[in-house]
Amino acid sequence: MFTPKYPQQDTAPPPTTEQTTAPVPVPATPAPVVSAPVANRPTVQLTPGSALALAAGGGAVVLVVGAVLVSMLLAVAITGVSVALVAVVLRLLVNDLHKGR
Repeated sequence: MFTPKYPQQDTAPPPTTEQTTAPVPVPATPAPVVSAPVANRPTVQLTPGSALALAAGGGAVVLVVGAVLVSMLLAVAITGVSVALVAVVLRLLVNDLHKGR
């Protein structure tokens, strides 16, 4: 039941090592050289000013994303502290009700 099932062996005959050689015709004149087609797309060239602007833009994106993540972390931390404080106050109120004060 758990033994692997292998496919059947090929029944094709093994390839022969016999090679037939046919005479290769030799052209009388050399073939013309065809160059590769030139792309019509313009290439992007960065000047020092554009490279500086690109680096500044990337730095700004990193700062904005970092600020958003830190603010989200701060919001979660403040929410956790406030929930813990509410839990302590409720526990004190429930204990006071049970003691009958």
